[in-house]
Amino acid sequence: MSSYLLIKANKSILSAQSQELPIEVLVDKQTGRIQQVGTSIDRPQGDIEEIVLEDDQVLMPGLVDAHVHLNEPGRTAWEGFETGTKAAAAGGITTVIDMPLNAIPPTTTPENLDAKLAAAKGQLHVDVGFWGGVIPDNSQHLPELMRRGVRGFKCFLIESGVDEFPCVNEDQVRLAMDQMIGSDKVLLFHAEMDCGSCGGHSKKELDPRTYESFLQSRPQALETTAIDMIIRLTREYKEKGTPVKTHIVHLSAADALPAIRAAKKDGVPLTVETCFHYLNFVSEKIEDGATHFKCCPPIREADNRELLWGALLDGSIDYVVSDHSPCTADLKKLETGHFGEAWGGIASVQFGLNVLWTEGRKRGLTLQNLVNWLSKQPSERTQLSDRKGEIRVGNDADFVIWRPESTWTVDIKDIHFKNKLSPYVGTTFYGVVDRTIVRGQTVYNPTQDGLFAAVPLGQPLLQ
Repeated sequence: MSSYLLIKANKSILSAQSQELPIEVLVDKQTGRIQQVGTSIDRPQGDIEEIVLEDDQVLMPGLVDAHVHLNEPGRTAWEGFETGTKAAAAGGITTVIDMPLNAIPPTTTPENLDAKLAAAKGQLHVDVGFWGGVIPDNSQHLPELMRRGVRGFKCFLIESGVDEFPCVNEDQVRLAMDQMIGSDKVLLFHAEMDCGSCGGHSKKELDPRTYESFLQSRPQALETTAIDMIIRLTREYKEKGTPVKTHIVHLSAADALPAIRAAKKDGVPLTVETCFHYLNFVSEKIEDGATHFKCCPPIREADNRELLWGALLDGSIDYVVSDHSPCTADLKKLETGHFGEAWGGIASVQFGLNVLWTEGRKRGLTLQNLVNWLSKQPSERTQLSDRKGEIRVGNDADFVIWRPESTWTVDIKDIHFKNKLSPYVGTTFYGVVDRTIVRGQTVYNPTQDGLFAAVPLGQPLLQ
């Protein structure tokens, strides 16, 4: 007999353009797809599981975090598929896209992708897609990786911090772009680039325990120099009639916004993401030795944060991601507080919805904005918009049910990613996630025993 899930909600946001409205959604549990959406649906024959939302709950599309480091295999002590995807589910995320580096081996060849998939098997609590990597001398592998279903490729224009994933120069970027012509894939850039005398030279020697010492070592010019090159190459390929889509990950430098806006106005196929931490924290308030705030590029000043918010609201920045990049506590060097020696990365995949909503509601943010930046836009950039990002007939039945007006405080015991050291511990946020549903199956429900589905229900996304 057929089985179905019927969700009834007095408040729902179906897409980035829809108004808040009462809705019923019928899911075919065999296919995991949405079968009907309406104010009153036709009830089919078969077993029907019903979920009726309370008046303070909102139904929205499941979130898509397009920038997560799951690190397995090889650095599973930092993060792994099981713990990382559990944390994602607890944050209302139904799809994550795994970055190619920090795992050993990195996702730079078809064989390495096989190793990644083997490690992921049976451990995914949400759906997971994969970015491939561009490093020196691997451009010959890109066509097969694209054929195998990676969502695109990530490269570094400055040293990545791990030996297995060296940075590339302009000639090597061109080799990669040549392989991508005619595809729908996207080339992602860690957009920092050494620029001679622009960085690392302060007028006086600063105590390495101060955040200012780290901030001066990664000035905005590293980002603007890299972004100018990215725009130049993207424009050149477009004007030759061989366009390649490019994307800037984790933008922190507001100084780059004029160039980004000009490129977009000219139709250059460029998109941009920023991170929750750049929209939340400010450098002036980071205490000496607080190395769990270190990330690259760095958290910058309060006025820079406001410019990033303005760019997000006007569409210059397309969407927001976690860049969840945890490590073991010892690598954060808390005992010395030395920012120069600490690993750079913020552990945060569980908290993105809360961060953006808590800060955004101060700035007139709407629930439609959240759906746009956390579901629709990232699903489009990862070639998943035919099945993710909106609540519509035919899409995967991926939902988050949450209470926007409720608050909670982050306690270590409530953190589900592997290493609990995070700058968000102790923070009180708006927004409580009550249930996360992936393809019609509940994967997270804090009212049930165990919180998570007993059997991981996520799938690798390779089509």
